[in-house]
Amino acid sequence: MAAILIAIALYLFLPQRLLIAPRYVVPALEGVLLIPLVAINPRRLTRQTRAFRVLSLTLVAVIAASNLLALGTLIHELVSAEVKDGRELLVASLQIWLTNVIVFGLAYWELDRGGPVSRTQAPREKLPLADFRFSQDENDDAVQEISDGSSKTSDWVPTLMDYLYVSVTNSTAFSPTDTMPLSSRAKFLMSVESVAALLTSLLVIARAVSILR
Repeated sequence: MAAILIAIALYLFLPQRLLIAPRYVVPALEGVLLIPLVAINPRRLTRQTRAFRVLSLTLVAVIAASNLLALGTLIHELVSAEVKDGRELLVASLQIWLTNVIVFGLAYWELDRGGPVSRTQAPREKLPLADFRFSQDENDDAVQEISDGSSKTSDWVPTLMDYLYVSVTNSTAFSPTDTMPLSSRAKFLMSVESVAALLTSLLVIARAVSILR
């Protein structure tokens, strides 16, 4: 919930010319989707219904779509118009980049092995196929202080922080680092994130810095 609220706040503070609708329309929609998710699991994620799954994935999709559209509008502004406010442009690009990290981290967290509820509540042998291979999944034959924390030995499962780390590294290195995508959808999402981060870093931020100079 905290990650989603941060993403909503970042969107609210974007310049109006980058928004596809009046400023509060998209955040209000996201808030409407978030309320029943909190009502179903007010403290910990222990219950999952079909409606809960649809709502959570829809919420992530809305945040991702609105942020990618804002990035597209920002690039269009750079290419087709004379931009004079480099400081506003630089701040907006950083907001979009950070939202990109959050929303794709949430997407990986929601999709991998059936979602967060399945990963923590279902027996490992009944989980769907993994979308990502973490280093803990193959460390059971390492030295003891490492193998004791592996998936096989300690029944370790990734948390939101692990997926946010994957998202950060993918947005900075533009490629997988220590966590590899296994499924086609994971590879597709990581590709979209890498391209969006690359455009933000090379085109938008570079252009903003040149305007400031």
